Amino acid sequence: MSKTLRSPRQRQLLALLVETRRATGLTQAQVAERLGKSQSFVAKVEGGERRLDVIEFIDLACALRVAPAELIGRLQPAPGAKRVSRKSKE
Repeated sequence: MSKTLRSPRQRQLLALLVETRRATGLTQAQVAERLGKSQSFVAKVEGGERRLDVIEFIDLACALRVAPAELIGRLQPAPGAKRVSRKSKE
């Protein structure tokens, strides 16, 4: 499993974050304000210069007013990985 800033799935995540921000009509500065961070933080994340840890990802999703699980669900699975079904066991 690659942990590079430039992996295809990392780029997909960044594109999804930018697309979501733009769809909500927010600027990087507005998202940064919601996060209590600088605009350059958001720019570095979106530009692939900085990776997010899971807590930062959740905070960013919430700042974008979208459920973190929704964003994760829109990512393509890693090659060879199977999607996990959310069906309940009855």
